[in-house]
Amino acid sequence: MASATNKLDDKSVHNFAPPESGNRILYDGGARATKGFGLRVTSAGSKSFVLNYSVQGRERRITIGAYPTWSVAGARKQAEALRREIDSGLDPLEERNAARQAPTVGELCDRYIAEHASKKRTGSDDESMIRRIVKPELGSRKVASIEFEDIDRLHRRVTTKDKKPYAANRLVALLSKMFALSIRWKMRSNNPAKGVERNDEERRNRYLKGPELTRLIEALATHSNQVAANAVRLLVLTGARRGEVLSATWKQFDLNEGTWTKPSSNTKTKKEHYVPLSGPARQLLVEIKAEADRRAERLKREPSPYVFPARVGNGPMVEIKSSWAAICKTAGLDGVRVHDLRHTYASILVSAGQSLPIIGALLGHTQTSTTARYAHLFDDPLRAATDRVGAIVTGKTQEAEVVDIKAGRGVRR
Repeated sequence: MASATNKLDDKSVHNFAPPESGNRILYDGGARATKGFGLRVTSAGSKSFVLNYSVQGRERRITIGAYPTWSVAGARKQAEALRREIDSGLDPLEERNAARQAPTVGELCDRYIAEHASKKRTGSDDESMIRRIVKPELGSRKVASIEFEDIDRLHRRVTTKDKKPYAANRLVALLSKMFALSIRWKMRSNNPAKGVERNDEERRNRYLKGPELTRLIEALATHSNQVAANAVRLLVLTGARRGEVLSATWKQFDLNEGTWTKPSSNTKTKKEHYVPLSGPARQLLVEIKAEADRRAERLKREPSPYVFPARVGNGPMVEIKSSWAAICKTAGLDGVRVHDLRHTYASILVSAGQSLPIIGALLGHTQTSTTARYAHLFDDPLRAATDRVGAIVTGKTQEAEVVDIKAGRGVRR
């Protein structure tokens, strides 16, 4: 039920009585009335300001807000603003409904995990960061409402308050990828993470030296979870990335030829990577396969297609964090990451006299600049070589053998 009156004011709004049932509307009146603006009151006495309008022949009604939270003057001002939108061809009710249905950051996170993170070697790390930081901080917000300042503020908070500058950089990288995908998924038109200034990072050059490597091997022998221990052994023997090892399937290996073909879906470079296996790596895999076959026969089921199957379910092992922490504690290794085993593999290759191109090929690098980070490892063999030359020149045989250059290359006296 509707009624007309003079121009709505505080007195008329306050005195407008509720109906016995349903609702009734008191519309703005008078010579300077705002068309369609009115006050709706229900039988329960609830009052709210509304605006009636039509778009393409359809009658529409949008609620402005409740009285007295909204004053008459404030509601009229909002009604006039909505009228201007309507006159320009917009439908404010349609836009409001669209905004309500617009995806939240939490929904973006869920889609990212389902469609993207599960395919990444660092997918579990992404899921952890989303659970601990992204959803609690931004999850309830609409994707389209996130601004550069929101991402920048979160980056500074993790950097300063949590004192995790590297983690803050990883967070921005994650958000940048998520919002890049949100553009592809038509959730918004730009990436608010672009331009956030990252913290400076120093590249780690940590690798295990002889005694440390010995202690690691001894700790692996006594570790309670030998599946995880074998994963670490294969990391040391191949220099592969953690994700490549944990997701490896038996189809990738030719144990007769001693080769490992990593599919493009499992490598960081997204390119197939073919590598030969050393004798010890090959022997380790033979032993793991034999044990897997024995266990499958004992349990009367098919062997897992994964080299390192999960304890629960049919998938691969996804993490070795707890085992790695326990192994490092037993071995007395402080501040060593799983990825440092890759550096260790490179350092052993250097000490064996291998060149950077060969090292890069074994590690699966596509850019020579990536392998160049291991150049510093040549310091020790170079120093040994130049010391040898010095010993030859000075005749200090206690430091090196003296080689008679005249006798020919490689002939010792």
